[in-house]
Amino acid sequence: MSGICTGVHCQRSPFRSEDHQSRYSVYAPRRPSVPYTVIHPQNSRSGSPKENPRTITAEVFTPQGCTGRGCHGSPRPTNNDTKECKGIGCKLPARMRQDPKQHSCVGDACITASDVERSRLSFVHMQDRAEQVLGEFPELGNRGGPSTGIQLTCDLKPGTNEVHSEDALVLHLHLAKGQDKLVAQLQGQQAEVKQIQSTLREQQSALLAHQREILDQQRIMFEKMEEVKTQYSFLLNSVKQLSVQGPEGVTESHSHGLQSQVRTYSQEAFTMHKMNMDASVTDADRPLLGCGSCRADEYCDFSADRPRCEKCTVCPPGFFLVAQCSIHADRICQDRDECLEMPNICKERNQCLNTPGGFRCSGVSEREAAAGMCGHSYFYNSEMEECQACTECDSQPMTSPCLGTSDAVCANPSESRLSLFWSGNVDLAKGSEFPDKQLNIRGNSDGSLLSSTDGWIVLHQHGLVWVDHNLALRHGCRSFVQACLRLNASEGEGRDLSGMRLEQREGKSLQSASVSAAAAVEPGHVLYLSLKSVTNQCSQDNEDVHLQSSLIAPFSLLWLSHDTGAVAMTAQAVASAHYHTNYRPAFRTSSISDPYMVGLTHDNRGVRFRESGTVKFVLQQALYTMGQACISEGFYLLAYVNHNGSSAELTRAFKPGVHYRDTSISLSAATTVDSGDMLTFEILAPAQCNVRYFGDDSGISMLSLVWIPSAVSTALSASVSRKSLPSGAVRNKALFFLQTTPAVPQVALAGTKDHRDFIFREAGTASVALDLRLIHSCSLIKLTLLQQSGSQKPAPVAQQISGHMPEGSVWASVGLRGSFQVRNGTVIFATVDCVRGRINQIAHDAGSSISILWTAA
Repeated sequence: MSGICTGVHCQRSPFRSEDHQSRYSVYAPRRPSVPYTVIHPQNSRSGSPKENPRTITAEVFTPQGCTGRGCHGSPRPTNNDTKECKGIGCKLPARMRQDPKQHSCVGDACITASDVERSRLSFVHMQDRAEQVLGEFPELGNRGGPSTGIQLTCDLKPGTNEVHSEDALVLHLHLAKGQDKLVAQLQGQQAEVKQIQSTLREQQSALLAHQREILDQQRIMFEKMEEVKTQYSFLLNSVKQLSVQGPEGVTESHSHGLQSQVRTYSQEAFTMHKMNMDASVTDADRPLLGCGSCRADEYCDFSADRPRCEKCTVCPPGFFLVAQCSIHADRICQDRDECLEMPNICKERNQCLNTPGGFRCSGVSEREAAAGMCGHSYFYNSEMEECQACTECDSQPMTSPCLGTSDAVCANPSESRLSLFWSGNVDLAKGSEFPDKQLNIRGNSDGSLLSSTDGWIVLHQHGLVWVDHNLALRHGCRSFVQACLRLNASEGEGRDLSGMRLEQREGKSLQSASVSAAAAVEPGHVLYLSLKSVTNQCSQDNEDVHLQSSLIAPFSLLWLSHDTGAVAMTAQAVASAHYHTNYRPAFRTSSISDPYMVGLTHDNRGVRFRESGTVKFVLQQALYTMGQACISEGFYLLAYVNHNGSSAELTRAFKPGVHYRDTSISLSAATTVDSGDMLTFEILAPAQCNVRYFGDDSGISMLSLVWIPSAVSTALSASVSRKSLPSGAVRNKALFFLQTTPAVPQVALAGTKDHRDFIFREAGTASVALDLRLIHSCSLIKLTLLQQSGSQKPAPVAQQISGHMPEGSVWASVGLRGSFQVRNGTVIFATVDCVRGRINQIAHDAGSSISILWTAA
């Protein structure tokens, strides 16, 4: 259609020039009477748009001389003079205004003009950017279409013919310059940050070097102080022994000179401030290791290779506190100068010389010092020949007071004892449910060693403990029930010390087991017992589990002071990857209080000792078995002692076997060892029995032991004698034993032949482990350990109860463990009871033995 479109249907009809197919689409105004403007790129002669510069041509349709209802704009000016110009065309630059032409258009003729008339329409060719043109027409954005008479639309596509205004270019240029300035400023700030970081690294390196230098100086100063003390002591002894070889004044002056040197070094050493190092200091962006959490009476020591918690220094007598102990610094103490504080302490005729922790009065004899010359809270030290400050016992009891020539002696009632024991009863806690049933431990205690709180044992003294728990229970749970002993630290972290699995049996028959463990403890540590069911196939009440609470002292604890020099070690058994018959377990260390004295062998299958002493140990191994031979023949757990390359069996324990069940086997004994001896273990199983051995962190397969020096301990072992073996309907029949270890002076088997009594010849604490292998038809088997002192009647100190023999097995086992106090002349012996049945045989060759550990009180 070549004519000019009018009407509603022309609102979005595009108009394109005849000689150029532009991408710029021009749409008619919404009202048919509104004039329009067409802007399109200027073409080159070849028909393609010009590339540089990119310009557009605006075709503005303006009716000339339009009057009447169809005209909506103002008449075009007749010339290019600005003064005479009117309308929106005056906004154009002079070079862009169109020449005035006369067109006669009146009324509707302007709308229905022919093609010839449209060919005479005037065009404005604007050789400028569209953005500039639009920027110079503010009315286009502020006024509506009908008021301006011009409407522009374009279909610009990115990357083809975009046109930017000069203002936009200028704005882009300013933005680019601003961005360059911002980048330059950011680069400058980054350079400053890098410089500051480099300076901080240098300062940190200098600080660390300074700290190391101070630590080296401190170490050197202490070494010098020790050297001077040694030299002074040596010279002082030499001067005392030498005869008078010169003037007395020279000797005294030389002695006073040496004393002043010692005093100078001592004061410098005691007044030296220790390092207050913060764990947050970094070395070349690498943070230093910290101590973690230290106790209230400890500080973090950075002087060693690795930071560690150390006990805060206690100010010695004669020193006063300068700075309190903190998490990063030790307590600082300053020597008290008695000569300045008490000017007349040495009287007028004597000269006062200050010493570390005391003072010296020249010319004072020992008789004058004994008469009270040193004054209150001081005593005369005859070895140093000076007055020293008396030791303050604070809240500790005082064994002897401070006198004129002797210092005060303080004693802690628990620390003064080398060993103590405690025993209690155990029952199920009310309201406890599976999978973790708590067991209550109840008993009387004076509070100095431990206290029983909410069924738990809270320890109040640091040292080593050996714990035994005898339990007998019936359960109808599927799979097994595990008895556990756990140690919790005061911070809430804890670990399982040991665990025994009691297999599922038909008819809920009574089963017995003993849980034992050793550990190093601190004040605030908590011990507690529990029963666990892994499968949780038990009722939520106590109907499926019945704990025999009538046992005598089922829980016992042996405490050893650190003064004994004892060492505690626990090692976890490694799980086997395949099924075995005979098996030698391997271990990995869980905890050890002194790795120099006790440690695993090179193959991790035994324990080696560096010094002679006494060892109390227990091995508990969890296993799973398959085969009828496992039930009929059972298992043996053996302990060997390797001495000078030769290995000898120490003892063995027996366990009736099970088929397609989980169970545990345990062995506990005590023996004496020499330097270089090794302790190893082996489990013997029937040839037609397949066994899988377990090991994990729950304590089910754990080796625990305590090594005690020979000076304060000894051990004795004996096997059940063939003489007078109880059989038939047995009531309180005593067991006779045959001693299998060399004689020791502290404990012995009565008489020269087989006897029942073990007699202690020295006061102390005893720990006993007794195992029996027997054949019986009794409903209940009671094994009791009794103690008798002087003319008193025998009293039971420990007891264990077991029920029917497992169906299909030939042999059964029962054993007990416990600790108790003994005196000179104390006698112990063991008895066996059979309820509703008879004892057919008690083995005397293997699996029936007693082991006794004695520790000085």
